[in-house]
Amino acid sequence: MKFKFYSLWLCAIMIVVFLFQLFVNGFTELLILDDSSFVQPWRFLTAIFLHGGAGHLLYNIFALALFGSILEKLITGKKLLLVFFLTGLIANLIAVNFYSSSLGASGAIFGVIGALIAVRPGLPIFAFGIPMPIFLAGIIWAAGDLLGAAAYFVGNPINNTGNIAHLSGMVIGLFLGFLFREKESFRENGVRYRLNEHEVRRWEDDNL
Repeated sequence: MKFKFYSLWLCAIMIVVFLFQLFVNGFTELLILDDSSFVQPWRFLTAIFLHGGAGHLLYNIFALALFGSILEKLITGKKLLLVFFLTGLIANLIAVNFYSSSLGASGAIFGVIGALIAVRPGLPIFAFGIPMPIFLAGIIWAAGDLLGAAAYFVGNPINNTGNIAHLSGMVIGLFLGFLFREKESFRENGVRYRLNEHEVRRWEDDNL
């Protein structure tokens, strides 16, 4: 199955959109997620590709290029796109009820990370300056967002991070990841068999 580099294409779109944000007056205001989104529903999608600054953009495209490429390798490019857009849209549908405005791909990227945790929980990554399995890094990231969300709800927000969007994306991503993980095994005569990567793809070709 050919690798399509979908995560890198998504990163490229974000870079182009950011250039428009820098050089086209009113561009961000037209596409950002805010209280007008229910009558201008394109904002639920377009806000995913907006960013609040170069640092915000660089952090997100690094995470998407890394984790998105790994997930695409494991579940195929089309399923990666499904995870990215579905978790991003749901995260925005939830976030619009809490924030006056928001933007960024973080909800969708946390969805990708959540799906990757479900599919390969023991995947080794380098996070917080040390190597660890991705499920442990996910727990730490989620704990930080839970603290941020709690601070928001008590009226003392730590910063302007969309913690609620992050958590929403990760939860939906975990759910989708567990659905896709079922493809890695099959039942025969009541016995579940595990498949290696090549066998998974051959089994999908034969059964889908």
